Amino acid sequence: MPSRRVRPVVLTVLFASLLAFANSAAAYGDDPEKPPCAPVTQFSSFNFRDPTTIDNKWNPLVPGTQLTLNGEADRGGGLSPHEVVTTVTDLTKVVDGVRTVVILEKDLNERQLQEAELNFQAQDNAGNIWNLGEYPEEYEHGKFDGAPDVWIAGTSDTEPGNSMVGTPQLGSPEYLQGWSPEIEFLDCAKVAEMQQRTCVPAGCYEDVMVTHERSPLEPESGYQLKYYAPGVGNVRVGAVGDPEGETLVLTKVSQLSPDDLAKARQQALELEKRAYKVSHAYRNTQPADPPSTVAGF
Repeated sequence: MPSRRVRPVVLTVLFASLLAFANSAAAYGDDPEKPPCAPVTQFSSFNFRDPTTIDNKWNPLVPGTQLTLNGEADRGGGLSPHEVVTTVTDLTKVVDGVRTVVILEKDLNERQLQEAELNFQAQDNAGNIWNLGEYPEEYEHGKFDGAPDVWIAGTSDTEPGNSMVGTPQLGSPEYLQGWSPEIEFLDCAKVAEMQQRTCVPAGCYEDVMVTHERSPLEPESGYQLKYYAPGVGNVRVGAVGDPEGETLVLTKVSQLSPDDLAKARQQALELEKRAYKVSHAYRNTQPADPPSTVAGF
């Protein structure tokens, strides 16, 4: 789950807009364009020798891996069953000069699709994982309802960020996960705990790292706790001061069969096909590539 995108429970659109503007102004003072956090290192496409081999200890992204997390969240009608299914496809896509791995994520609320997302991850030479963009689709009653929150690194003053650092340490500065002033998207994270133990339906894990993720533009949304187990990835999500109250635990880790991986690939390509129709930012990107077309890249 590379993004902390906030979905607050809104009483009225006008009130929410005014509140967000006031909070943003208070947080940023005279320089609202400057995020309060920065990537762990300066982004450069020259720092990616083998970007699609993502073997970071805390969040390995191997094509065919699928993580299913279940729990509950309040999306406007009280707490209800919530499921997030994240699939590492075998598609790759060049974003801002870097070849990335295409991740397909689906959010289901009360067993109905609420959001489907493509996001683009790459690992640099130091083991840091970079998030270079997101295409999230929204659904109403199971039907496509728009994609207003698309951001792509290298377009519209967006900045890529780190979904995971290569050598996390307690006490290290808060780091940027992604920044798009055009859609007012900004996520920051920090390492909060290490060497923890947690048990979830998928198993018990040692040496777990906990991060805190927040959106400085939405301080009233609190923050998320994410638990990362070595060799697995995100195994638990908690909420502190978040009206949405999303809590999730890992229930299943799968390695997809070739047929199921092909189905996930096709689903991702269907999202991309629509992305080119509805998103100006996405139309500036190169098409995603199946594995056979990038052999030897």
